[in-house]
Amino acid sequence: MPKIYFIIVTYNAMKWAEKCFTSLKMSSVPVHCIVVDNGSTDGTQKYITTNFPEIELIQSKENVGFGKANNIGIENAYWEGADFFYLMNQDAWIYEDSVQKLLEVYQSYPNKKEIGILSPMHIDGTETKLDIFFERYLARNTQCNRIFSDAFENNLKKSYEIDFVNAAHWFLPKKTIEEIGGFNPYFFHYSEDYEYVQRIAFFKKKILICPQSKVVHDGRQDFSKTDHINALRVQREQRYLNPAFDFNKSVLNHEFVPKIIKQMLMLKFSAASKTWQEYRYQCSRCNEIISSRAILKNTGASFLNLSR
Repeated sequence: MPKIYFIIVTYNAMKWAEKCFTSLKMSSVPVHCIVVDNGSTDGTQKYITTNFPEIELIQSKENVGFGKANNIGIENAYWEGADFFYLMNQDAWIYEDSVQKLLEVYQSYPNKKEIGILSPMHIDGTETKLDIFFERYLARNTQCNRIFSDAFENNLKKSYEIDFVNAAHWFLPKKTIEEIGGFNPYFFHYSEDYEYVQRIAFFKKKILICPQSKVVHDGRQDFSKTDHINALRVQREQRYLNPAFDFNKSVLNHEFVPKIIKQMLMLKFSAASKTWQEYRYQCSRCNEIISSRAILKNTGASFLNLSR
């Protein structure tokens, strides 16, 4: 039986703790769990140690962000001999056969080296509908995989390729960790999964969703909640960090300087000032982006220390 480690980052998780951690006990496939707590103040740590003593709790001295905390958990799971790494949000839980169905897809897949991420089907907290964000990811890819048509005809395949799924439920084979690595610490919270998926594509691995595996993500069902995530600044940084994109400081000059000049000539001084401020910000992060790109462009366990 493969060793499967759940990595869960917590920050004031009491609202979901019982459902989240109890669901792991109900799994038909035995699983281990490492929780990395980012400084909860609502009693999450005590609740876990009291009610789930089998969970390995790592208390971060400070809130290090989602990506770094996950990396801590991944490293510890790797050192303990994990074969698979299941990254799950604190506001999520699984069903008895969720992991088993994912394993079945992995074991039957003809070319396992292609697999980067396996994802179950995410349903919302009511447990009656698909999570709206997950449904949007599916819809964006239906031209290629026709999953909705197959569902309509009751002819679903074991798996479907998709170009993105958020990291609320990621099932990662050991090879993905060894060849792609962990999350990029450039992002403190939000966008880590987008950047990771860019690397999955760069190294020609696949994201597969598995229709027979169902899980819950009790996130807010409102597209407007991501407005701050999809800000132009973050989108730019994601593009600059994409290893498939040719980036250097001249890119910033090309993108910003002509725009500032044009705004000034049109007497749009307020807009020009905002563009100038954004240009200065991106220039201030340029060296960090370049250094990060030098790491993530190479195959291997980027941003992780897998040796002890």
